Amino acid sequence: MIIKSVPLHSPDGPLRPAFKGPLDQILHLINFCAPALAVGALLALVGPMLMGKRPLALGFIACTAMNCVAGVLALGLGLWFFGNDGKMASYAAMVIAIASSQWLVARGGR
Repeated sequence: MIIKSVPLHSPDGPLRPAFKGPLDQILHLINFCAPALAVGALLALVGPMLMGKRPLALGFIACTAMNCVAGVLALGLGLWFFGNDGKMASYAAMVIAIASSQWLVARGGR
């Protein structure tokens, strides 16, 4: 079986994207935010073990929320700057933003 890709242009002109309803838009937004949510929650869970005996300034839920907001903001800036999502530079900025947020929550700046 041969798998062929979809052509970018049809004989009638460029292909238009299909209409996306509200549910599709919500799913796209969730999928856009998923990497930041996963990395933010994972770092909030593992962060105290990595940072040593320093007490966290906030609890797990607040720490996760701050990490996720920092990650989504970094991804949003990457989307704005590059014009599309999924760039490795955006993901690198997300990791740096979440790590910085975790460092601040762990009172790294004292």
